[in-house]
Amino acid sequence: MVDGTTGTTGATGTAAGEEALARRFEEHRGRLRAVAYRMLGSLAEAEDAVQETWLKLTRTDTAGIGNLAAWLTTVTGRVCLDLLRTRGARREEPIDETFVPDPLVRPLTTADPEQEALRGDSVGLALLVVLETLEPDERLAFVLHDLFAVPFDDIAPVVDRTAAATRQLASRARRRVQGATPSAETDLKRQREVLEAFLAASRGGDFEALVAVLHPDAVLRVDAGALVRGAAGSKVVHGARTVAAQALTFSRYAPTARLVLVNGAVGLANTPEDGPHSVMGVTVAEGRITHLYILSDPGRLAHLGLREAMAD
Repeated sequence: MVDGTTGTTGATGTAAGEEALARRFEEHRGRLRAVAYRMLGSLAEAEDAVQETWLKLTRTDTAGIGNLAAWLTTVTGRVCLDLLRTRGARREEPIDETFVPDPLVRPLTTADPEQEALRGDSVGLALLVVLETLEPDERLAFVLHDLFAVPFDDIAPVVDRTAAATRQLASRARRRVQGATPSAETDLKRQREVLEAFLAASRGGDFEALVAVLHPDAVLRVDAGALVRGAAGSKVVHGARTVAAQALTFSRYAPTARLVLVNGAVGLANTPEDGPHSVMGVTVAEGRITHLYILSDPGRLAHLGLREAMAD
């Protein structure tokens, strides 16, 4: 929730005015969080960006804001752009291919698949992984325009370019996204069938059954955290048989794994008694798993609310 005690509003400067502004802001919080999450791939950073947007609003004369929703969206985009640029400047090396963005984990319910697909946070992990490869300005132009329909005229001042140049940024990003994002099955029932087969094979230690549910060119990406990234804990594995062998290595954890929704698609979460172990999002196409994204970083998993998501 908004902390209404910070700053003063430009609306009326009164307590009633601050409360009214806070209510208006809360109406847009979900959209702003969705923008920030797509920009940053981090739930914690997304929340920080939304809060920073609120603080900027409290310091602004709201009488001069004609369209609050548009203003908040572009300000959130600017905050995220600054965070991405700072993040890039801090890194001594570019992020490697084992990185998995923070997954959004929810209980697997009997919700209507069409309604689930309309959730504001249902952007897939595969797309988020590709977005991590874009330059900050490209990512902003693509996210705001292609995902949230913000006009290029509104985005241009944020990236300090003309509208035409901003359009080119988005176009370049779009080509990269379309070329790198794998096609995916959208039917939750069919996704569930594939994941149930994967889980049954893992629990039974059935290597050939695991191979059968994987695409021959399946890719497994494991992110065990920054402290071990590039070491044994984080890896990228290619090929159905190699991925199946890797899955069997962790078969002892399969009994505690449960089906959940991971970024709007069926995935797995594993929470043994000694704490959260992993979350796995997958891409399913034509009845087989083509991509697997596993986050096993204890520090990041601790903030995902996995036990609540597995209470289904």
